[in-house]
Formats: sequence, C-alpha cells, structure tokens
Amino acid sequence: MAHPSFSQDWLRFSDPYAVLGVSLAADDRRILKRYRQVAKLLHPDVQASQETGINEFAGQVLARLVNPAYQRLKSDKGRNEVLATLRFKVRRLAREDALKATCEAAQKLLQLPEPEIEIYYEQALLDLSTNQYDSSETFETLTRQISELNLVYLRRKMGEPVIREKRSGLVAASSVNTTAVAPTAPTNDGASPNYAERHSKRAQEYLKNRNFSAAIQELKDAVKIDPQNSSYHCLLGQAYLLSQLSGMAKVHFKQALKLNPKNEVALKYARQLQIDDSQFSRPASAAQPPKNEKRWRLFGGLFSKR
Repeated sequence: MAHPSFSQDWLRFSDPYAVLGVSLAADDRRILKRYRQVAKLLHPDVQASQETGINEFAGQVLARLVNPAYQRLKSDKGRNEVLATLRFKVRRLAREDALKATCEAAQKLLQLPEPEIEIYYEQALLDLSTNQYDSSETFETLTRQISELNLVYLRRKMGEPVIREKRSGLVAASSVNTTAVAPTAPTNDGASPNYAERHSKRAQEYLKNRNFSAAIQELKDAVKIDPQNSSYHCLLGQAYLLSQLSGMAKVHFKQALKLNPKNEVALKYARQLQIDDSQFSRPASAAQPPKNEKRWRLFGGLFSKR
C-alpha cells in the first residue's frame, strides 16, 4: 500500500457494506469471504515488508474500520439494523432533495431501466471494490463512491425488499421479484408456458446472486418447455456469457435472433460478440413472437472472478 495516512474522518463512514466493499444483498458467507480477503491484505505479516508508516496505516484500517464493519454485518440482526439505518438515511436525503449522485457509477444507476438495476449494481460494486485497498487514497475515494452507490441503489429499490441470498441455494418461485416485468397471460393451454416462466424467474434470481450455474440449469429447463421463446434463449446466452462461456452464449444469442430478429438485447450482445446479425431477417409472413415473451435487460459486462 502507498501514501499511508489514516484519516479520522474515515471513522464517520456509517456504511459497513461500503467499508468492506460488499453488496447490500450479501449473505453471511459472502461477507465473511470478503472480510477474509481484506483482512489478509491488511494483516501485519503481509505488510511486514512495507515501510513502517504503511504497516501502521494498514493496522489502523483493519482494527478501526474493517473489523468493526464485519462485526456489524456478520449476523442477520446486525445486517437488518444496518439496512434499516441506510433506508432511513435515504428517506431523509430524498425528503431534503439532498441525495445527489456524483460518481459515474451512481449517476448511471439512477438512469438505468429497472430491469437492469440489479446486475449493474453488482458489476459496478465489483469494479469499485477490486482496487479499494490499494492505497489510502483509493480507499477513501472508492469507499465514498461505494457508499454513494449503495444509497442510490436503495433509492431505486425503495419499497422493495433487498434480495437476500439463500443458504440452501434454492429460490422459491413465490420469492421472485416480479415488479421489473409485469406477468403476462400464457399461450396455448397455459400449462407449459407457466412452468417455463417459473424457471426463467428463478434464473433471474440466481443471476442477481451470481449463481450462474444454477441460472443456466433453470433456463435450460425453460427452453426445453418453450423452445420457441426468443427471450429464454437470450437470457440463457447472457448466463453463459457471465460464466465466460462465449461459445455457448453465441449459440443461444443466434437462436434468439432466429426466433425474433428484433430482440434488442440479443442484437446488443450479437454486436458485442461480433455475431453477424444481418443473416437474421424476419420473413414477411413470419409469426409474431410469443405473447409471454419479455425483454430481459442485463448489464453487458462480465463479472470478474475473485
């Protein structure tokens, strides 16, 4: 670490999620994983080869900020209290018209369509937290930006519960957030499309929690039930892309465009993956896409691995 200088102002950081650089939707295991990463980076044994000032700076950050932040977040009760405090702060700032987005990530989050909020938030948080503890300067700057991002995220989600990660790895269909896209009537006799839709909704929840393998399996089941649904293929392509399986992603983006050449999301990823979308043209007599088809909008960047 460079530029060692512990600031007393940092003790005013009221968002332990921002201090650790972890998502507001993180469960105890994810929080513990991040805490261990940061604690290892700041540990005296790791900093032993650094200058004395840097070593002391790292020790103060660990003892006075990182450890207390983890203590506040390691239990369900603690996390609920922190989230309640942050929501109260958001309401107060909103009433006073004082909730301003100054960093680029928070500004973009304010403007995004609702279906893109979850994925973009996780990606932006990952980008900011990657270099959060590189130096005292980056720590202060990036922690403030993460704190701002968290407030804007809560402002966008106000009135909806923060999605909690499930320890079992299973997401009940009844827990799926359906506010982003209103449900539509199933086609045909209604039985099969309903089951396919349940799989796709569960997949969305898995994607929000970055459980890509589970999302892929759910979407495979959805495609088996309703193979003519362009949106299911598009979402499956995105799941593969987030898993860094670009070959499989291309297959399903192509299929999505064959079924619906006007699928805007599939077209966006086709350009990103350099797929020639000119080959997908809608014949004049082609049928319209299924009535229950939705446009899934996910952030285009790939999640890097920790």
